[in-house]
Amino acid sequence: MFNSANFKFFGRLQAMVAGRGAEGHDYSFQQNPAIKDAIEALGVPHTEVDLILVAGSPVSFSYHLQDGDPVAVYPVGDFVAASPSAKLTLPPPEPLGFVLDVHLGKLARRLRMLGFDCRYRNDYADPEIIKLALDDGLIILTRDRGILKHACVKHGYLVGSQLVDEQVREVLGRYDLYDRISPQSRCPSCNGQLREIEKERIRQRLQPKTARYYSQFYICSSCEKLYWQGSHYKKIAAWLQQRLGPTEKGGSSGF
Repeated sequence: MFNSANFKFFGRLQAMVAGRGAEGHDYSFQQNPAIKDAIEALGVPHTEVDLILVAGSPVSFSYHLQDGDPVAVYPVGDFVAASPSAKLTLPPPEPLGFVLDVHLGKLARRLRMLGFDCRYRNDYADPEIIKLALDDGLIILTRDRGILKHACVKHGYLVGSQLVDEQVREVLGRYDLYDRISPQSRCPSCNGQLREIEKERIRQRLQPKTARYYSQFYICSSCEKLYWQGSHYKKIAAWLQQRLGPTEKGGSSGF
C-alpha cells in the first residue's frame, strides 16, 4: 500500500523540479522514508534546501514522511519567517574556498580574478571533488546535481546559468562575497597567490615596451607567471565594473 505527501517547492527550487513547482506535487511512498530522500528523489539536492515545513512546522532532513503530510521546501535566501535554529544550511567554511567541476573552468578563472581560492582541473572525477571538499573544507560548485546528493557533502551550490557572467553573480550573491573581492591577489591560471615583485628582479623577462611603461609587477608564487596593470588589467577592471556596477555592494572597490 502506498502513502502520499504533497510537496511544494519555492524560489529557485521550482526549476529543479520542472512541472512540480509551487502548485504542489503528490509524492507516493512506502513505509516512512526520510524527507531528505524524498526531496532529492524529486530533483533537489539537500545543499539547496534551507528550510522544510511540514504542516507549517520546521523539520530536519531526518524527519520521516507520514501519509498526507503537506510539505513546503524553501531555498537559501528565501526570507520565510522561521527561527535561525530551523534553518538547515550550514555556515560556509572558513577560510573560504571552492572546488569546481569540469564544466566550470571559465567560472574558476573568473573567481580567481576576483581573488577567490578555486581548485579546478578539467579531469576531476566526482570522488576527487568530494574528497577535496571534505579534506580541505571547500564548497563544491557544480552544474551536476548528482554530486551534491551524496550524504557526506555539506557545502555545495548548484550553478543555474550556463553563462559565466551570470554564474559569477550567482556565487557572489549566494555567499555574500562582494566585500571579499580582492583583484590581483590570485593567479587566474593556476590559483597561486600573487605577490608584488621589484621590476629589476624580473627585468630580463619583460618586453622592452613593458619594462618602459610599467613599474608595478606581480608574480605568482606557484607558476611564476608575471602580471602588471596592462591591457589585461584594464579588461578585468572594465569587466568587474560592468558586471557588478557602481551601485552594487563593493562593486568598484579594489581598483
